[in-house]
Amino acid sequence: MTENCLLYYITDRTAFLGDESSRRRRLLGKIAEAVRAGVDYVQLREKDLSSRELESLARDAVRVVREARKPLIENRKLETALLINSRTDVALAVQAGGVHLRSDDISPQEVRAVWRECGVGRCGAGTPARQPSPRDPIVAVSCHCPVEAAQAAAKGATFGVFAPVFEKKDTPTTQPTGLAMLHKACQMEIPVLALGGITLSNASSCLKAGAAGIAAIRLFQENSIAEVVKCLRQKS
Repeated sequence: MTENCLLYYITDRTAFLGDESSRRRRLLGKIAEAVRAGVDYVQLREKDLSSRELESLARDAVRVVREARKPLIENRKLETALLINSRTDVALAVQAGGVHLRSDDISPQEVRAVWRECGVGRCGAGTPARQPSPRDPIVAVSCHCPVEAAQAAAKGATFGVFAPVFEKKDTPTTQPTGLAMLHKACQMEIPVLALGGITLSNASSCLKAGAAGIAAIRLFQENSIAEVVKCLRQKS
């Protein structure tokens, strides 16, 4: 693996012990840790929250990302982007870096059309935008087969996330796609990140199959992110 390997931390605050306040605090700390370690993208994937709760958490996450990024401002390569799972309105309201779409979600073109219109009147999840976004959003798309990766590319996604490559502990009945299918998906004209059962031991095989990077929940959330990043980017 090289330093060009893209790294994507996907959050799950419900995996932390404690009450909601404690889990939220630990999640924000983990996001700050990811920024300082140089992770490229963080997806706020807290699907159980209401719109208001998600927007509140997303605002705090945006603040944490900006604060953690300040000491790194001279190194432009370390600008972690925060993406919001599926909710373009929330992403706009909190000025996140973009969104992560389901495979059956609205299209990346629709996201960008809404993004361009932001700033005219009210925008986002019932909240006025402070200012229009100065650039196009990052739009990631979940893919479960090569066809979906091709569709994501055709619709202008920034990158695809192909899953599940390997068997996952929490969903052992879900059939993994395997490295052969990952390799086919990586032939499309879009960067594809591997997700699902990724460990430090099998990550190299995903890169060798053509993946542009690694996406994970547990790999980042249950370990020192700095150590994970160092290990991933030093492996050959």
